[in-house]
Amino acid sequence: QVHLVESGGGAGQAGEALRLSCGGVEYTSSSECVGWCRQDPGREREGVARRSQFLGTKTYADSVTGRFTISQDNARTTVELQMNNLQPDDTAMYSCAAGRARSGTCSLRHSDYSDWGPGTQVTVSS
Repeated sequence: QVHLVESGGGAGQAGEALRLSCGGVEYTSSSECVGWCRQDPGREREGVARRSQFLGTKTYADSVTGRFTISQDNARTTVELQMNNLQPDDTAMYSCAAGRARSGTCSLRHSDYSDWGPGTQVTVSS
């Protein structure tokens, strides 16, 4: 039922910032966990950040902790990803995703996501 669409991707230099936005989020149990995954042709897909819409808890990959922040506004129709201090290794296709919680938590495991957006490219140069 959910249709996710990302925006805000682009090119930047190391140390700069970008902000991604995902529209089409629904406040339902099947979409309790909302967040972002990324995939570069040179590496496996990985979960980047995820948030529980019910609990407000947030989880980040070790590689982005302290630099990336996931958030939603009061309407909960969008999911934002603020990316600060970008690094070349952040280059990837970023996809917004949603799914159900497992054992009351929202994990970073991409197999737990059931709905996906088409993705937006982020390219970071040194």
